[in-house]
Amino acid sequence: MTAFGKLIRTTAFRLTLVYLFLFALFAASLLGYFAWNTRRLITEQITTTTNAETGEINEIYLRRGLQGLFRTIGNRALRPGANLYLLTNPTGTALAGNVGSLAPGVMTTTGWSETAYRRLDENDNADHRALVRVTELPNGFRLLIGRDLEERRRLFGIVAKAAQWSILVVVVLGIGGGIFVARRVLRRIDAMTGTTRRIMAGDLSGRLPVGRSGDELDRLAENLNAMLERIETLMMGLKEVSDNIAHDLKTPLTRLRNRAEEALARSGSEAEYRGALERTIEESDGLIRTFNALLMIARAESGQARGNMTDFDAAEVASGIHELYEPLAEDSGVILRVKTGPAPLHGNRELISQALANLVENAIKYGTPVPAAQPLGADAVASADAKEILKQILIEARRDGGQVLMSVTDRGPGIPEADRKHAVERFVRLETSRTQPGSGLGLSLASAVATLHGGELRLGDAHPGLSATLAFPAPAAVSERLAAQMPDVPQKVA
Repeated sequence: MTAFGKLIRTTAFRLTLVYLFLFALFAASLLGYFAWNTRRLITEQITTTTNAETGEINEIYLRRGLQGLFRTIGNRALRPGANLYLLTNPTGTALAGNVGSLAPGVMTTTGWSETAYRRLDENDNADHRALVRVTELPNGFRLLIGRDLEERRRLFGIVAKAAQWSILVVVVLGIGGGIFVARRVLRRIDAMTGTTRRIMAGDLSGRLPVGRSGDELDRLAENLNAMLERIETLMMGLKEVSDNIAHDLKTPLTRLRNRAEEALARSGSEAEYRGALERTIEESDGLIRTFNALLMIARAESGQARGNMTDFDAAEVASGIHELYEPLAEDSGVILRVKTGPAPLHGNRELISQALANLVENAIKYGTPVPAAQPLGADAVASADAKEILKQILIEARRDGGQVLMSVTDRGPGIPEADRKHAVERFVRLETSRTQPGSGLGLSLASAVATLHGGELRLGDAHPGLSATLAFPAPAAVSERLAAQMPDVPQKVA
């Protein structure tokens, strides 16, 4: 297809032609109405003048008779730019006036008519048009008074010619403007098309060009770029997951296979076989937990879990997690506490509960303070109180302005600020956590759940220890509705 063919097929050019047609039709209608109204006004002026003069000449005839009528018509017919006058006797013979010829039958009918005529003082044979009134006088005489329509025709011609030129200018400017707009739009569309072709070829880093006008094409490009950014992020995440699975799951699978081979190679007792099978099952359960965590992260990042969102109180979730993990915390030698206040929230309760549970599990595993030298004497009592505080893990759920915050604070070694961004990635385990069992997916899942709900996972310093906070937006409508259903409850600390 040629460049001109593409140009005239654009929507912008076609819309320009439609608007051009409508504007030209409106302009033609407006000029036509102006011309018609001008013609009507001139005709009314002629009829008013003619009626007045007819009445005046009738008065003269009644007062001065036929001789006075002849003299009046003769004098008025000689004036420059005079009206048309013609007086005939009952037999139709012309007695006075400046009209040389008329269309047949004009003088036989009284009233108004538009007719062709010639003046007596004109040498050319061209016919002119006039609007005349024929009146019957006493004794059968007939009087014609009229006005030439050349002025009306000339004015109408001026308006018609102005309309023609105006429409021509409008058409030329409209087509030129349409071509300019269509070329500009087509140039931007071609640029977008080139970018989309690069993207279809596999280059997900390509982005649609965005101008500075802020028009609908810029808004479309911005939304498409946001979509491409999201697609690229998901694709990179998929690649990372594939790489991480291939790398991080290779070791447990190899260990699983080696244990199975070792059990087969050794001709041990039934107890040894049972122990090998139990270790195999334990390793398999760990792999299943890893895959389940990956599936939950995928659900959260793809937005599939949005269909199960309900209204609930985050304080109930925090209390439930505290009750669930309190025995495990006691076995690990730490004290698990909870502090809650009414915190209405709208979201996927299952995922939010799992995200908070991951933070609590991490705090129990890695939040134990580093052992220090044992003090003596009075310092031992103060040290015991300090140790009691350092062994505490605090779960909080509260409303803070326009956000609902669910946090877990421990007194362990924490995470260095330089490693916090890296810590939320999949299968990432810092050096201090290498000796503990785990898959490195806990913080990654918590971050994905927070992002799904329009929030974020914040990792901060608790001086000492780590404060991991899930920050969710609290919609006003949801908050007001849930707050109306709940009694005023003071903060609960356990």
